[in-house]
Amino acid sequence: MKALLELMLGDPQADRAVPQTGMTVRLTVFVAAVMAFLAVITLAVSFTTNRVASLWAADLAQSATLRLPADPATADALLLSALDVLETTPGVRRVRALSQDEQLALLEPWFGPDLPLDALPVPQLIEIVTDRDDFDVEGLRARLSAQVPGAILDDHTAWRAPLLDAAARVRLIGWAVIVLIGGTVAAMITLAAQAALAANARIIAVLRLVGAKDAYIARAFVRRFTLRAAGGALVGMLIGLGVVSLMPQGDATSSLLLGVGFEGAEWVWPLLIPVLAAIVAFFATRAAAFRRLREQT
Repeated sequence: MKALLELMLGDPQADRAVPQTGMTVRLTVFVAAVMAFLAVITLAVSFTTNRVASLWAADLAQSATLRLPADPATADALLLSALDVLETTPGVRRVRALSQDEQLALLEPWFGPDLPLDALPVPQLIEIVTDRDDFDVEGLRARLSAQVPGAILDDHTAWRAPLLDAAARVRLIGWAVIVLIGGTVAAMITLAAQAALAANARIIAVLRLVGAKDAYIARAFVRRFTLRAAGGALVGMLIGLGVVSLMPQGDATSSLLLGVGFEGAEWVWPLLIPVLAAIVAFFATRAAAFRRLREQT
């Protein structure tokens, strides 16, 4: 606590060795703000993608689709037989045969609104809502094979696995971007601190003549650059949250472009960005300061 208080208050004598204005000051604040802004946007997109993908995967895991042969002569009999099998299958909570209008709506994006569905042999689709704990997909396939010849059961596994894999990769890319942002902030602050130390070499030499130790001088640079980075990151975080709040809102399950933002505990991460920026700046400036001071000895 004492070290934190000293970092905040500083020492007026040592602070004279640190430039109060100039390119290094503006550069530090600007880059910290930009990096914080990008971090907020990256986190928002990453969390939203993962959240929506999880919702989609959960919906797919609790549903299945049964496709019946497109044979007009046996369509009604097969439908009745399939419904009888499904309604007596453990783990099946609800079944519903799609109407002709619903099937036409599914085909419309590919064939247009004027598709003559009555004149085409279109397979009958049955929507199945399941209970994942009790549903035996292989057992149902065996029953359908025996009682409903030609029926094809799709438990959406082929859709669910790539979706979860894509969400995991987006999340990994998001964290990789955050790490790169942190590295960029560290590199920028290191360069800015070294430039400030080099520009104030004469003042540092005078401080050494009056007995100032390197730790005393370095502390002033660490304080200044840490506070600048934290302040810039705070501004960038607020701008980022403002931009996220302006994103289109709606049912996130219908599109990845809707509902971009943070929910619940996810809000902790953007609020931590200024703190993390300050920590990165602290250690980067400290390392750069002591290295440069040793070179100026």
